Amino acid sequence: LLDLKAYLDGPYVENDGLMHDSLRVNGLIPLNEPYAALGFPQVGLGGESIAPALLVTTGNNAVVDWVRVELRSTSSPSTIIATQSGIITRSGQVLSASGTPMRIGVPMGNYHVVLRHRNHLGVMTASPITLNTTATTVDFRSTTTWGTAAQRINGSTARMWSGEVVRDGVVLYTGGNNDRDRVLQEIGGTVPTNVVEGYLPSDVNMDGLVKYTGGGNDRDPILANIGGTVPTSARAEQLP
Repeated sequence: LLDLKAYLDGPYVENDGLMHDSLRVNGLIPLNEPYAALGFPQVGLGGESIAPALLVTTGNNAVVDWVRVELRSTSSPSTIIATQSGIITRSGQVLSASGTPMRIGVPMGNYHVVLRHRNHLGVMTASPITLNTTATTVDFRSTTTWGTAAQRINGSTARMWSGEVVRDGVVLYTGGNNDRDRVLQEIGGTVPTNVVEGYLPSDVNMDGLVKYTGGGNDRDPILANIGGTVPTSARAEQLP
């Protein structure tokens, strides 16, 4: 039983201390988990789905998006033992697809806990966590994570890096397979002021709109998250 919490940087609203739920408000969150189709590794049954009634909830407990939870081996942290898709709420609570606390069918013991999102860099606990039938809290908003600068830190709050439009484990603004160009391609590739609506990886701020220029565009967060000043810099995912 896992009490997991985190913040996604893309939809995080600084003044609110919460994530926005624009994808839900605009009716864009799919009822079936997206991760298997995106090629994320699957261990176990998978294919989770949510009831439409779950997307009616508003306020701090409103659904923001799907996320993917992994449990990994203590001796070989790159080895995935189990996976499960769930949902994350505006306050950062990760729940099962049914809206209940997340239960993962593995023997009681120690595991590295990983949280991943379709256009954010994944994070993993720095040390193994003991999991059993009593809820174990893992709060990525403040928990020490594996690697270096695995999350964006603002004051005392940590948020998963946004901008991984191309799912290759790195956020890039320039160069081959960079994430900025994919945003431009999504809106047509020639008219930078175009806007496309949808549930799309290139929607970095997760407002349901892909924009290359103007207020609330999806290009600027990519530059900001690689450092903001040197466009050739890169932000690498800190997963083994």
